[in-house]
Amino acid sequence: MRNIRNFSIIAHVDHGKSTLADRFIELTGALSARELKEQVLDTMDLERERGITIKAQTVRLTYRSVSGEEYVFDLIDTPGHVDFSYEVSRSLSACDGALLVIDASQGVEAQTLANAYLAVHNDLVLIPVINKIDLPQVQIEDSLEQMEHVVGLPRGEALLVSAKTGRGLPELFEAVVQRIPPPKGDPRAPLKALLFDSWFDVYRGVVVLVRIVDGELRTGDRIVLMASGAEYEAEEVGYLTPKPVKSDVLRTGEVGYLVAGIKRLGDARVGDTVTRRDRPTAAPLPGFKEAKPMVFCGIFPAGESNIEELRDAMEKLRLNDASFQYEPENSPALGLGFRAGFLGLLHREIVQERLERDYGLTLITTAPSVGYRVTDRKGETVEIHNPSEMPEPAGIGRIEEPVIEAVILTPDRYLGNLFKLLEERRGVQKKMEYIGPGRVLLAYSLPLNEVVFDFYNQLKQLSQGYASLDYEFAGYREGPLVKLDILINGDPVDALSLIVHEDKAVPIGRALTERMRKAIPRQQYEVALQAAVGKRIIARETVKPFRKDVLAKLYGGDYTRKMKVLEKQKAGKKRMRRVGKVDIPQEAFLAVLEVK
Repeated sequence: MRNIRNFSIIAHVDHGKSTLADRFIELTGALSARELKEQVLDTMDLERERGITIKAQTVRLTYRSVSGEEYVFDLIDTPGHVDFSYEVSRSLSACDGALLVIDASQGVEAQTLANAYLAVHNDLVLIPVINKIDLPQVQIEDSLEQMEHVVGLPRGEALLVSAKTGRGLPELFEAVVQRIPPPKGDPRAPLKALLFDSWFDVYRGVVVLVRIVDGELRTGDRIVLMASGAEYEAEEVGYLTPKPVKSDVLRTGEVGYLVAGIKRLGDARVGDTVTRRDRPTAAPLPGFKEAKPMVFCGIFPAGESNIEELRDAMEKLRLNDASFQYEPENSPALGLGFRAGFLGLLHREIVQERLERDYGLTLITTAPSVGYRVTDRKGETVEIHNPSEMPEPAGIGRIEEPVIEAVILTPDRYLGNLFKLLEERRGVQKKMEYIGPGRVLLAYSLPLNEVVFDFYNQLKQLSQGYASLDYEFAGYREGPLVKLDILINGDPVDALSLIVHEDKAVPIGRALTERMRKAIPRQQYEVALQAAVGKRIIARETVKPFRKDVLAKLYGGDYTRKMKVLEKQKAGKKRMRRVGKVDIPQEAFLAVLEVK
């Protein structure tokens, strides 16, 4: 046990976590030169295409120190985007230390700070690493000053490295051995293992990743998953190098995988405790705090996909991503589907893309919304995640919207633009502090509804990519909110409903109907698009019909002949409109995203 080091690499997006993990794998000889590729732990096509880590990956490495002793490194590479912070918190629970990577050209960013707090909360030893020192525009002194002032780590503890060239890595390896403590635990106690990740394998069922806290886990052991009470036999145990390697036993302090023929997806819950049936542990581990979804939207099958295929795919994906939640929903406009909860907009985008790619589904997703608390006139409070659940305006006492505490780090030359954006989004300033030469930390209270739509993109545009954002949920606040309905030929489409601030209802209604007019194809009859608050119509656009030239065959004569033919055509279009059905393309639902 004293020669095991369990640690994680944490950082803001694009600060070099995956490259550093590649160098660890390369320099310890875990993979041959032929097997090595860039971002080797980013196994999904989606991760490689976007250049971001979505799923935390574990790898076991063997390192011989300068003293000649051999050490086992259990390394976890984690995501950096704020939407995947739940993935980071679960990974840190399996570690005893963490490398906090800071880009020498960018300095401390919002997610650097958030991940450092997560590590401290988990009582981990932090080793600060200033990366990318080979770049020409590095600001090492500024980065060290920000690290000391904002994160609170002494500059003397920082290691200067270049993950790309390998400079400074021998010192980093030795620092892992010297500074990160070995795991604690009792090898003679009953088996107690933390299940901190899982995924579905078509041939072997559910594969789970475990950290052995006490005791040991052997192939053939009869195990119990304590939360569900399910019993299984350990068919195979081993570790990832990153290829799976079978082992007869996983001992105290080790991180490895377990295959037990688990077919029921609900049995393998992330945060559960694994123990032996014949000699169980007295009390389970505390597990993880349930991830609270921040953004909700409807997901419905389209084309040849059906509801059963979608349900099966979502069950398997939920196993792979514990922060994704869903429940059945029936929409009059779109039929049977699911109301899904996500940690943010990027998370929603990634889940939809994974469902479509990995499971071959065609989907329609509704506009994202957030959860509101509505109190009626009698004083009863309900939480609604779908605008269609909103009661009639006459019965509403008050509506409360979710609020976040946002931390934005930006160069001071972009402050004017960002103040304007934050004011437009109903932000309330809590703090403004200079954390270094020309670099400012802003703390704002913002309604989550204002952040969901295009806020992150605008923040990046107005700061030319330099500003960074991190946020956490901070409760609910009462606000003057109304439900904005979209009517197509007089019929409301619940999937396009929004809950908006009353001051923004008219401009949003106008912009939305205008965008939908361009998205909905022309029909044989006129299609009326209206935005309404309650019974009041606040905006209207019309999709013009296709028209046959019925006057082409007429020549000469009184104009009343022409009028008679046109009136006959008009009556036919009117009749057609009563029985006609407008097909709403996916672009119309996405139009909601672009008007906020």
